[in-house]
Amino acid sequence: MPLEGHYERQTTPLYKLSARELRVAVAIVAVTVAAVVGLVAFSGAANTNPAPPPGCINPTVAGIVGAETLNACGQKAVDICSRAAGYTGARAETIVADCERQAVRF
Repeated sequence: MPLEGHYERQTTPLYKLSARELRVAVAIVAVTVAAVVGLVAFSGAANTNPAPPPGCINPTVAGIVGAETLNACGQKAVDICSRAAGYTGARAETIVADCERQAVRF
């Protein structure tokens, strides 16, 4: 059975923030948001995976644990492309598509 005045006593804050404390809290939140927005904008602006040079492949395919990027040039790229052409599935199709895009003859 609730007692008279019990709700008000339980929901009344123990301490009310002053205007100065509120301004400091807002400033901290604003600086944090600005820093996060700046980091996201800066990290998204750079191209971290440039296109491979001619005759090289750089496909990102499904690996054992997660995504795996294959980097190969020259004869190694030709070997990987010809081996992938003999298989079916998403991994092989991704490799063959990258080989065709980079004009690697296999």
